[in-house]
Amino acid sequence: MQDTSKQYDAVVAKCRALFVNKMSDYGSAWRILRLPSLTDQIFIKAQRIRGLQQNSVRKVDEGEVSEFIGIINYCIMALIQLEKGVVDQPDLNPDEASELYDDKIAVTKQLMLDKNHDYGEAWRDMRVSSLTDLILQKLLRVKQIEDNAGKTIVSEGIDANYQDMINYAIFAMIHLNEAD
Repeated sequence: MQDTSKQYDAVVAKCRALFVNKMSDYGSAWRILRLPSLTDQIFIKAQRIRGLQQNSVRKVDEGEVSEFIGIINYCIMALIQLEKGVVDQPDLNPDEASELYDDKIAVTKQLMLDKNHDYGEAWRDMRVSSLTDLILQKLLRVKQIEDNAGKTIVSEGIDANYQDMINYAIFAMIHLNEAD
């Protein structure tokens, strides 16, 4: 049986490395983004993945993996924004941002481990296209919650949806890595 925890960590290491490198290039300019803007960025990535899965012709030489990495990193940014709030000027240095990244991914990984235990790793029998559809569904839910000023009656909040999207994207990347 595969070691999900190690596979998860390998995907996260790749995503984190890109996040850290982009922090070196751009700083924390993303800290000015409001949650709906981050949600829209994630939506664009998920729509592109769906398009790649449905279309036989690709006009841009980037595949699904880079888009799933983008989803993961934008979701982490959104979770940081939920905690810290939006700012008018970048305010995090790379070390601070990396520490926040690590905190958010640790909580999200624990959620995955708990759900994986209860669901018996059902995601391993799912298709990458189904994981993509679930991410899009979560995005539509987040957009609705945002349109409701963050209020829900009986549903999970925005943070849980971002965490689920991270985990679905990591599962998809594990599947894609296994297919190679």
